[in-house]
Amino acid sequence: MPTFKTFEDIEAWRLARELCKEIYEVTLTGTFAKDYRLRDQINRSSGSIMDNIAEGFERGGNREFIQFLSISKASCAEVRSQLYRALDRKHINNEQFERLKNKSIIISRKISSLMSYLMDSPIKGQKFQEPDEDYLASKLETLNLEP
Repeated sequence: MPTFKTFEDIEAWRLARELCKEIYEVTLTGTFAKDYRLRDQINRSSGSIMDNIAEGFERGGNREFIQFLSISKASCAEVRSQLYRALDRKHINNEQFERLKNKSIIISRKISSLMSYLMDSPIKGQKFQEPDEDYLASKLETLNLEP
């Protein structure tokens, strides 16, 4: 698995962003647009998937990242459950339901794989890495201290 420099490099985040956009678009149409509670709830849940991946990554430590990925994975399940409600209320058709449900399952699996990778990784995160000499020298210079 490659090293991520930003959360935007994470495939699960990119897929979650696409899912969030698709859900938003489907909630703008027909009867879904008037079911305010479900519409707002599914939009928040789908946004939570991508937001928790981003927030966890920025924490800089694997343990915290795994915790946020767990929340993100749970939000995938929440979106799926809400999709069932949308289908039952006839806000979406079977094709839309299957497409969005399958995307959320793929994202959930990618998150699980990333969690497993992080749990097995000997690297414990960015905040646990030793800073390089150039970084230390620039910090000391900024503080007007000699190396």
